Amino acid sequence: MSTRIGALLIHGLGGTQFDLGSMHKRLKRCGIDTHALTLPGHGATPEALVSVRAEDWIEAVTAKYRELVGQYDTLHVMGMCMGALLAAALCARERHTKGRLITLAPPIYIDGWSTPWWRAVRHIAYRLPLLPARMKIEEGEPYGIKNELVRNIVKAKFARGDNFHYSWVPLACVREVDRLRRWVMRDTADIHCPTLVVHAREDELTSLKSAEFIARTAADARVVVLENSYHMICVDNDREQVGASVLEFLGAATQETTNAAAVEACSPAEIQSLVTRFMAGMREKRYEDVFPLFTSDIRWDQRGSSPVARIYADRNALIDLFSQFVTLSGNTFEVTGFREPIFEGDTVRLPIASAASAAGRGMVASGTLALGFGNRRIRSVTYESDHPADEDAFWSAAAQARDEASQKPRPARDQGVSPPPAGPALDAAFNDAIARVGAIQRPLSPSIMLRLRALYKQAQSGDVIGDRPGMTDPVGRAKYDTWARLRGTARETAMGEYVALAQELVSE
Repeated sequence: MSTRIGALLIHGLGGTQFDLGSMHKRLKRCGIDTHALTLPGHGATPEALVSVRAEDWIEAVTAKYRELVGQYDTLHVMGMCMGALLAAALCARERHTKGRLITLAPPIYIDGWSTPWWRAVRHIAYRLPLLPARMKIEEGEPYGIKNELVRNIVKAKFARGDNFHYSWVPLACVREVDRLRRWVMRDTADIHCPTLVVHAREDELTSLKSAEFIARTAADARVVVLENSYHMICVDNDREQVGASVLEFLGAATQETTNAAAVEACSPAEIQSLVTRFMAGMREKRYEDVFPLFTSDIRWDQRGSSPVARIYADRNALIDLFSQFVTLSGNTFEVTGFREPIFEGDTVRLPIASAASAAGRGMVASGTLALGFGNRRIRSVTYESDHPADEDAFWSAAAQARDEASQKPRPARDQGVSPPPAGPALDAAFNDAIARVGAIQRPLSPSIMLRLRALYKQAQSGDVIGDRPGMTDPVGRAKYDTWARLRGTARETAMGEYVALAQELVSE
């Protein structure tokens, strides 16, 4: 008789299953049944969180756990962000030993490099009448995501009003998270099942102290540290490493399946519409509009022998291809044009031209995309270059230059503060400065945190837009005012000032 294995996955504050990326799909491919729940106060509007207590979340996950635990020989528990706290609290209280515990970016401490100025005074604000219920804690840049492409997709979802994540939560809700954090700190020693902690070094919400606490306190815990992500690790640059680490920890392997999903043919009008939208999104670098055009199991065959050439087997993997186009070229990659598409029944041949520069050389490329369709989406893409040797050489040189840059030793901290760079080196210095600020262990003053955030926002988004928040939102007013004082500051100037301030903070 086969062993039944299940997993309970718990989303984060204000979130949905989106928080966990493709973990449901990955586990199901390994023969593990996945189960989830919508936490109290979620799935509606942020206002629904005002009256929710931490006890409500604990009771909900406990009820779901008890419903499942008798159905499986092995039941694993996994949580992301606040879901990781709930998963830890659940395993401690239920004395869980029937499976393993995975905590993804657990915020035992709220001390990351981008935590706002109110972090140090929020406990005072909790005691003020009506303020916890009225004060909004808004989701903002960088949305917990380092990957610029994925971040733009998330921003587009917010702009469209997609119900995948709350754009803000009430301060009262943060108070309940703080209560939950204290419970986990108190009870972590009661976790006796094998535990995995996956945490990004550059997490802007919670530092590695959180991972170290669980590793030090739980009976049997191991830690995986990610080097190229912020807080939302399941959808950021290291998402493949997250998935691989989880599957390795669970001893799970992908199972072969012979069940082919039914494919519904697209009408000529649907194909025409998809091609038109695809061309427009690619020309304008609106990749956040391009990705919804693909099926979840899109198969993109990028022909050639360069570092970007391989088969990308689903939409999640395809993000890697577009991310490499952006990062390897220093965001210079662009589609410069299309020739007239050739419609051949259920497929379309689309001649495409592109350009990019990196590693001191430029590329002007052309080739053909062969697009296949089904289920009202693009199901397959094959790219054939007209001059494959030239493209392979360009992307190989770009990848080598990136690897060499990443291996250069950073200057010692005792060498003093140097002036920020200019030109092409500024982007790299800016990203490095963000990482170095995130590594600072001591608390930073509210004014410094506000200044850092404002410079970051000016560099990423330009001048502040929108109305100034009212008196009932003092946090929003402080953020707005600090950013507004930079109005008219050039992107390069804001980046340079951020780099200089980061150097001063590190040298101290």
